Amino acid sequence: MCGIVGIVRRNADGKTAIDSGVLKQMCNAIRHRGPDDEGSYLGEGVGMAMRRLAIIDLAGGQQPIANEDRTAWIVFNGEIYNYRSLRERLEKLGHKFRTDSDTEAIIHAYEQYGAECPKHLHGMFAFAIWDERKQELFLARDRVGKKPLLYALTNKELIFGSEFAALLCHPDVSREINPEAIHYYLSFMCVPAPLTAYRQIKKLEPGHTLCFGLNGEVRIERYWQPDFSKKVKLSEAEAGERTIEVLREAVRVRLMSEVPLGAFLSGGIDSSAIVALMSEQSGEPIKTFSIGFEEQDFSELHYARRVAEHVGADHHEFIVRPNALEVLPTLVEHYGEPYADSSAIPTYYVAKETRRSVTVALNGDGGDECFAGYERYAAMRLAEIYRRLPGLVRGPLIQQAINLLPSSEIHRSRLRDVKRFLESASLSPLERYARWVSVLKVKAKDELYTEDFRQRVAGREPVDFLAPWFAQANGAGVVDAVLLADTMTYLPNDLLVKVDIASMAVSLEARSPFLDHHVIEFAASLPENLKLRGLTTKYILKRALRKILPQENLQRRKMGFGVPLGHWFRGEMQGFLRETLLAEKALKRGFFKPEAVTRMVEDHTRGQKDYAPQLWTLLMLELWFQRFID
Repeated sequence: MCGIVGIVRRNADGKTAIDSGVLKQMCNAIRHRGPDDEGSYLGEGVGMAMRRLAIIDLAGGQQPIANEDRTAWIVFNGEIYNYRSLRERLEKLGHKFRTDSDTEAIIHAYEQYGAECPKHLHGMFAFAIWDERKQELFLARDRVGKKPLLYALTNKELIFGSEFAALLCHPDVSREINPEAIHYYLSFMCVPAPLTAYRQIKKLEPGHTLCFGLNGEVRIERYWQPDFSKKVKLSEAEAGERTIEVLREAVRVRLMSEVPLGAFLSGGIDSSAIVALMSEQSGEPIKTFSIGFEEQDFSELHYARRVAEHVGADHHEFIVRPNALEVLPTLVEHYGEPYADSSAIPTYYVAKETRRSVTVALNGDGGDECFAGYERYAAMRLAEIYRRLPGLVRGPLIQQAINLLPSSEIHRSRLRDVKRFLESASLSPLERYARWVSVLKVKAKDELYTEDFRQRVAGREPVDFLAPWFAQANGAGVVDAVLLADTMTYLPNDLLVKVDIASMAVSLEARSPFLDHHVIEFAASLPENLKLRGLTTKYILKRALRKILPQENLQRRKMGFGVPLGHWFRGEMQGFLRETLLAEKALKRGFFKPEAVTRMVEDHTRGQKDYAPQLWTLLMLELWFQRFID
């Protein structure tokens, strides 16, 4: 696991060298991603550097690494789990190896397969290869986006790196804001790829490669995406057995490590499944790490403890108190652009605590997107049934009856969920999904935006990023369409960014067996009714796990990794919220109407409405402005 940076000059004549001082500064900015080692390569018109967190081949895996005749050089971030079998295949084809590192396997795979080499890699990766013979830079990012890769084009150069902090060290990389990105951020709590909050910087999307020649031409190509159209014909029992088989293999390859290894354990189904499968394959107790809150509505420690006892884990847990203020500057600094998934707070804390004991931690990320774990999947299917009811039945009568029922505006409840369901159930699947995944919806933006900001983002709607995936669902049902959209948008843009940045901030490598592309492809091949049966989410996964997990953990309602924002904003964080969002400078940025922001703060703090997610999104945006733009 590492961090990488690089600079490639357009039309290099060999006389003007890359500024090694700038390259060094870029590399130092991501030292936390690799505190164990550093290395660099300087050629004619090109410079690449890296920071290393040593996991495999501790003695011989220093980067950059070259091929045999030193005409191709690589810097690499990630882990390749099939590197030994890939190496064996390449050696039979005549390639000579000097190390036992997975990095060297990639550079030889590039020699053998060219731009097709990512298809031969099993793992998580972001890498850059400088090909001296072609005078070309080759960038690649793993299939689902576990590892980040950013780049910027200037008049003279292409600049790339693992994090914003690195690119922003370069004097030619502008901090000009991208209003369109801010508009999308306010819907999704993150900026969707390939956009970033900076107009000049882009994200290389998951499953893509980028080639950059000295003539300045950029070629970007997709090499992978899941296919939901080809369904397997398996009995329910066979599907359950196969589910455990592919997961067990995904866990097995991720136990490869020459440093201490453990697992995040939330008590939910996904992380519990990973811990149970790890325990099966380990000769000693697995180290597990859990986090909880004093507010019991947000704490899962009981469930995590139950699983740890069940598998005999060496379990560690601790409580996070409402002290978010001390960690916010760190999070804003590391994410580098507006990012408002509040579960980054517990993720950072559990990563920090875990790093005290291990260097690698497995997690349950991706289980929901593979096996239909979110309640919105059941709601999407239910809404399709609702839409087919006669208009008189699903019209004003039901809506009026629901509105007469008492429900809290500040506490989560099933009745509150029903009201929100009915608000969107009659919409098209795409519009409904966009509404459910948006934190600030169209009406809220209309009330919040200034006329100037509204005009700057006119014609750009959140559905623009979601519609292509609904269209590419290969004629699949509504559940598979949403699974594809989540896998290609929500997962890489939000969840994987959260875990990568939070874990690498403390130099911890996070591995995700559910995000093995073999697991994703297998899950995509399952018929919808094996993933969602009636209102039962993760049907086949729960059925398959009955033999290895406590029934209590399989039957509980999904909680998620949330934090008590609503409570914090009415208590310990209320002063900070007001000082930040209602400050004169914040109110004069020109994006939002001051009276609208003030009304949201007042209504929330008085307990009249729950605006916690919206206020957190605005808060993180303002903190980003203060750190990176002002």
